[in-house]
Amino acid sequence: MFDLVVSTISQGLLWAIMALGVFLTFRVLDIADLSVEGTFPLGAAVAAILIASDQPIWLATLLAVLAGCAAGTVTAILTTKLKIPALLSGILTMIGLYSVNLMVMGKANVPLLRNETIFTLTESTFGVSQSIATFIVGFCACLIVGLIMYWFFGTVLGTAIRATGCNPQMARAQGINTDLMVILGLLISNGLVALAGALVAQSNGFADVGMGTGTIVIGLASVIIGEVLFGTRSFKNWLISVVLGSIVYRIVIALVLEMGMPPNDLKLFTAILVAIALSLPLIRSKFAYMKQRRY
Repeated sequence: MFDLVVSTISQGLLWAIMALGVFLTFRVLDIADLSVEGTFPLGAAVAAILIASDQPIWLATLLAVLAGCAAGTVTAILTTKLKIPALLSGILTMIGLYSVNLMVMGKANVPLLRNETIFTLTESTFGVSQSIATFIVGFCACLIVGLIMYWFFGTVLGTAIRATGCNPQMARAQGINTDLMVILGLLISNGLVALAGALVAQSNGFADVGMGTGTIVIGLASVIIGEVLFGTRSFKNWLISVVLGSIVYRIVIALVLEMGMPPNDLKLFTAILVAIALSLPLIRSKFAYMKQRRY
């Protein structure tokens, strides 16, 4: 039971990095970026093929992040320079990345069971079990990414990106190059998603071309659940809420699986869960209005 709880929380921490990337586009930039469904397996594919070729783990992970940044830049250029709507730009990038991922891996699946990963390295270094090693890596990765994001979005450049997502007209009036801010935001977001893909692939022991299916829904579920349960009082609180939301989502999934839900129904359950979470503010306002009228 202990291993199941630790494993569930550990997976929540790994996927929280992807959720932070989705949070950056969905909440900070106010863009629905579907390219994450392609950049997540792209990060997994690049990391897996390099690790399987006996390249250093840090190099494989770094190149996976850079590949995700490049894919995010493509989406951003389609949006800002070619004036294609952001939703369509993300779809185009996602579709194109399916073929790119196949070309990177050379096949649909790359196993890593016989290769050293960051998780097996942690196991041997600290002499811990697989679930504890996953927790250590996930916690450290979330902590580092969260601290860097909190620092960066407090700088002038980070504030400019936030201003672009909040009110692009006012940002342009203040002399901010909003197109450049969108490019930077999508670059960082997809880099984070690719990092999550690289870590999840190492944790699972394989990279698969279809492992990005439903990624955007999982990210949105983590963001919205975190906002509803833990609030958005400040940017720091918002980041923490997203991470906790990812953990809560994984716990909910583990619980419904323990209750006997077929794994094939998980996507449907997640979609319903996101729809309910999105409608909660409206439901709350309706109840508050009815309560006010009653008194």
